[in-house]
Amino acid sequence: MKTSLIIATRNQGKIKEFRELLSEFNINILSQPDFIQINENGNTFAENARIKALEVSGITGEYSLADDSGLCVDSLNGAPGIYSSRYASTDSERISKLLNELKNFENRKARFNAAICIAKKGKVILEVEGKCEGLITYLPRGSNGFGYDPIFEVLETGLTFAEMESEKKKTYGHRGIAFKLLKPGLNKLFEIG
Repeated sequence: MKTSLIIATRNQGKIKEFRELLSEFNINILSQPDFIQINENGNTFAENARIKALEVSGITGEYSLADDSGLCVDSLNGAPGIYSSRYASTDSERISKLLNELKNFENRKARFNAAICIAKKGKVILEVEGKCEGLITYLPRGSNGFGYDPIFEVLETGLTFAEMESEKKKTYGHRGIAFKLLKPGLNKLFEIG
């Protein structure tokens, strides 16, 4: 019987991305149960990932993978940071708000951060953090991805995440980078399919 791994999020974009990243492992990937409500009250991406993974694994008794990720913009002193998903109500509103706040700044440097934590029965098993450097574009570009993907151009590629195919995003993306760091530990925990 396959080991179950619960992705501690309700964000369907993240679940899809993790299903792809974890496809080579012989595990049953599940979504976080609807009845679990988590208060993300950490001060860093790593703390929030840990809070989510510990909560879900503690309640379910299963392995739980949680990530906390977000966009940190230099000219905005690192904002929206850990509040990236709560910066506004919808993806399009978040993008509009960010572009509006940056309109008077020449420095468009930014980075996506992703912290990933795996826990089991309320105990941390693995933790990693990955970063992807880039620039905020002046207008959204591309139709793939979710969140801030249409306005984040990855350095050295000339492409936003929303212009990339999923394989390329796995290579350059913050979650993909964090996942590469996580993979040796995953190989010890789970069999490859």
